[in-house]
Amino acid sequence: MKHIELRQIILLGDEVMPLVIEAESQGHRFMRRLVDDWFSGANRFQKTGEFLLSACIEGRLVAVGGLNKDPYALIEHVGRLRHVYVLDTARRLGIGTLLVKRIMEDAAESFSMLRLRTKTTDAAEFYERLGFQKTSEQSATHVISLKVIGSNSDAPNIT
Repeated sequence: MKHIELRQIILLGDEVMPLVIEAESQGHRFMRRLVDDWFSGANRFQKTGEFLLSACIEGRLVAVGGLNKDPYALIEHVGRLRHVYVLDTARRLGIGTLLVKRIMEDAAESFSMLRLRTKTTDAAEFYERLGFQKTSEQSATHVISLKVIGSNSDAPNIT
């Protein structure tokens, strides 16, 4: 397997555009929303416990995923997994799993639960393999308690 480098995104630039273009070609608008919200200042993943990660192979951005305080939660300490996308050419290499597991591990420092919303069966099955449970909540399709998430000493460091 090629070396995958996970890094926190501090400044979002043009390197994300191939992900936006590909996602839009598949009918997904959430990557465009990520860019629009970043540049408008609406969401830069800067609140306590929040972050946006990139996954790169040989210096090329192939995936992103973020964590926000869940704006729909009525209780404290609930995070929301946001804008997870892996380029088609990088799928089935374990990148999405590595990225989401890292987000879950780091989220456990600030949040006791994560929620997400997905519209595709493939994505739902992916999250369920990682331990997320289906929910009938109006603002989420899947949830996971972070009490069961342990640290992984083999996980790459976020820089």
